[in-house]
Amino acid sequence: MKKTLLIFSKIALLLFITVNCFAQAPQSFSYQAVVRDAQGNILPNQNVSFRFSIIENNTNGTIVYQETQQATTNTLGLVVLAIGNGTVQQGVFSTIQWGSAPHFLKVELDVAGGANFVDMGTTQLLSVPYALHAETAGNVQTYTAGNGISITG
Repeated sequence: MKKTLLIFSKIALLLFITVNCFAQAPQSFSYQAVVRDAQGNILPNQNVSFRFSIIENNTNGTIVYQETQQATTNTLGLVVLAIGNGTVQQGVFSTIQWGSAPHFLKVELDVAGGANFVDMGTTQLLSVPYALHAETAGNVQTYTAGNGISITG
């Protein structure tokens, strides 16, 4: 009896963890860049540092989040990072109020891998296909069980 209860408890815990893992959206978004030097030459296999700032309202607005990340470019000079997973300098990524105002991404780079960042530009963050699809989620009809309606699944 105890063995059965222990097995059941482990299965229930595993299911709970699995459901929670699927229910959470990642608190980050992808960023890719090809790193070049001042002459435009690709920098393969180079240690570099980035500083990312999320700015609210306009390009000169308030920084609501800032992080740094170190990376090594691949043989083509490419880096692939997840903004939101770096070393936080300011703010909390999960509390950014994305729907309250336009948001902009400022990218700064140190090609030597240090903290002497050069401003690479600021651009407005726009919708991605998943976000455009999620916008229609509010239009989904919901039903409750009753006469002639059964809910399965």
